[in-house]
Amino acid sequence: MSALHKLVLASGSPRRVELLQQAGIEPDRLAPANIDETPLKSEHPRSLAKRLSLGKAEKAHERLKKDGEAEGCYLLAADTVVAVGRRILPKAEMVDEASNCLQLLSGRTHRVYTGLCVITPSGKVRQRLVESRVRFKRLSHEELESYLASGEWRGKAGGYAIQGLAGTFVVKLVGSYTNVVGLPLYETVNLLVAEGYKVHFNWLSGAGAR
Repeated sequence: MSALHKLVLASGSPRRVELLQQAGIEPDRLAPANIDETPLKSEHPRSLAKRLSLGKAEKAHERLKKDGEAEGCYLLAADTVVAVGRRILPKAEMVDEASNCLQLLSGRTHRVYTGLCVITPSGKVRQRLVESRVRFKRLSHEELESYLASGEWRGKAGGYAIQGLAGTFVVKLVGSYTNVVGLPLYETVNLLVAEGYKVHFNWLSGAGAR
């Protein structure tokens, strides 16, 4: 029965796990896939998000096959890219990176793209791309310095996490909020359901209840 199919998430992101749990889905396994995320020359942010999500899915799927665990599994991968125009912002690891990102985003509208990729138990590959637009207020020196001191920016695309303190910077958001967090729930659930994963079985059984 498809209700017994497992779901493997090709990510170690706690926020993606939490978002899936919000939708009543408990991943059976986390299989983070580390790949080179360097953008190609002149690569559009949309293309980067799709390419990286596919690359993560394929790498995780290969590992599952090698371990003999791919049979009967749905594999879900995602990658989120923040961009101002065609300029792709990094996943900030150093305070200078985060500062540069926030100064660029201050008082401007930027776009957040998440590429989704699902590999089904039969080996079919299905992809989606989700886009949201976010406008930040003009950040004061105090706001910028205080946010950098908080450390919430570390490892986050664009140097901020909307579900934290940076939520106070958002003047306007057009599109999916969960996309900006890192996993657009509407599109993720629809993609899984369309490919036969019994998302709502968990709702009926109470397996996803918290």
